[in-house]
Amino acid sequence: MLKQFLILLSIGCLSLNLSAQAWAELVEPPHWWVGMAETELQLMLYGEDIGKCTASAAGKVLQVVRTETTDNPNYLFITLQISGSAKPGDYPITLEREGKKKTFDYTFKSRRPGSNEREGFNTSDVIYLITPDRFANGDPKNDAVKEMAEGPDRAFKGGRHGGDIQGMRDHLDYIAGMGFTAIWSSPVIENRQPEYSYHGYSTTDFYRIDPRMGSLEDYKALSAEAHDKGVKLVMDQIMNHIGSGHWWVQDHPSSDWVNNDWKYKWNKHYRSTIHDPYSAAEDSLSMTDGWFVESMPDLNQRNPLLAKYLIQNSIWWVEEADLSGIRMDTYPYSDKDFMANWSCAIMKEYPNFNIVGEEWTMNPAYISYWQRGNSRGYPSCVPSMFDFPTQKALVEALTEEESWWGGWFKLYEALAQDFQYADPYNLMIFPDNHDMDRFYRQIGEDLNRYKLGMAFMATTRGIPQIYYGTELLFNNTEKGDHGTIRIDFPGGWEGDAVNGFTGEGLNADQSEAQQFTRRLLKWRKTAPAIHSGKMTHYGPQDGVYVYFRYNADQRIMVILNKNKTPYKMSFDRFKESLGDSEGGTNVMTKTFVSLDEQLNLEPMQPLIIELE
Repeated sequence: MLKQFLILLSIGCLSLNLSAQAWAELVEPPHWWVGMAETELQLMLYGEDIGKCTASAAGKVLQVVRTETTDNPNYLFITLQISGSAKPGDYPITLEREGKKKTFDYTFKSRRPGSNEREGFNTSDVIYLITPDRFANGDPKNDAVKEMAEGPDRAFKGGRHGGDIQGMRDHLDYIAGMGFTAIWSSPVIENRQPEYSYHGYSTTDFYRIDPRMGSLEDYKALSAEAHDKGVKLVMDQIMNHIGSGHWWVQDHPSSDWVNNDWKYKWNKHYRSTIHDPYSAAEDSLSMTDGWFVESMPDLNQRNPLLAKYLIQNSIWWVEEADLSGIRMDTYPYSDKDFMANWSCAIMKEYPNFNIVGEEWTMNPAYISYWQRGNSRGYPSCVPSMFDFPTQKALVEALTEEESWWGGWFKLYEALAQDFQYADPYNLMIFPDNHDMDRFYRQIGEDLNRYKLGMAFMATTRGIPQIYYGTELLFNNTEKGDHGTIRIDFPGGWEGDAVNGFTGEGLNADQSEAQQFTRRLLKWRKTAPAIHSGKMTHYGPQDGVYVYFRYNADQRIMVILNKNKTPYKMSFDRFKESLGDSEGGTNVMTKTFVSLDEQLNLEPMQPLIIELE
């Protein structure tokens, strides 16, 4: 059984420079780099009874600090100390067992110039979120892969539709041309699950690209080609759980590698227990140790060997694929001490990097806890978090009738909570994402509301993230249904009657929304006051919400008018922000706007003025 399993592992091509007779059938990470800030490296070796081996490395450049075993003799963990004088190349590591020795070469590579100083995504960026399986099928030959359990079925909303990495590569010009400056794709690493695996959140091999998505070389090419077009690449990662098809499930690295002794126990999702001073231990353990679903074994990051494995895997992908950011799934579900160590290890290697964590709650106090510099002493190094409260407030602001406590006031009050965050400007804002109803559905399928919402997204504090197809007014037909939320992008498959990439076949509202978004985002790229300026907002009045973004060189006035009839607005109450300005340029029409008297606002329209 073990030999058959090892043959299955070899399909992943991660066996390095190992001879057919080597005791180590698998070594992870598959290679590393010289010149990293962290000079210790943990190798996980897998092979029949390899835990009975000792390990050594010749020379002073690479030394074995310790070897560790678990209750499974098929695993051996070797910690190496890498000298600062180490050069790229292959280094022999010798295993010894019962008087016999076998050697394998471990490869250290050169880092890219300036790798440690790489710039992460930041407030100058607009991130395009893509579900690759539903975006574009660039290589139909990889739709069905013999070794993978689930094949293509485009007619099934919960099945694989064939989108892949090549599909993203093929449409980089569209992405960059729309004004997006970064791509966050949902996971592309292996998901060897029997069904419903297209989403990518059931990892079955941390070091392998899913062959239905392409290859490692394809992913690296996507990164390089995107960078050439001024587009960064953000990787979606999961530290909380794996898929039930992961090879660890077939041969457990240790009895405590997965929570609850590898047995399914439901998670109550009580995220408040992390902060609740009165929480019962049973509820708290359910949050950290419970499983999302039976097909997602929950990892125990309190195991130091697993913790090191996961940290190194994240760093490996940053270095290997030249990433500009990580989006961390289900952030509060993992052990919080581990998440602090994980985030700080990454930021130690890449001080200018960025990480955004997912904490799906409407309570800013819970979200702010995870951000770097929080006021509660939690030692996080995560610069960014998703801003779910502002997303909810924006939808309510656009759909509710104006009142003392409703409409724009909801959004105004949501931003007033920013005092709870260490760095509210580094929060990631979004109109929708891959787990919620499409924005167009949430706002009642109204094009004018869409424009108001997108104008807010492009001009308020934070880092905007737009889900693929939002610019085409995507609308899921079934409320809350992921299969219809993550619908195919038109034109991504041969024979599609409509092509969203070229505009062919779009209806009038879709074309208008796409063109509006393109103009808006391309202008945003030229607006440093939006990227790094401060913000002042004024209490909503008569259905109009006004705020300013400004720095020493640029001042921008944003007016969001929700009235269904024309509205005359005076400027008296904005004098402190207008200063001596008598007018400015409408950034969407490039026409002059005078501020000397009242301003006639068009109904249900945003107005963005670059003041002179």
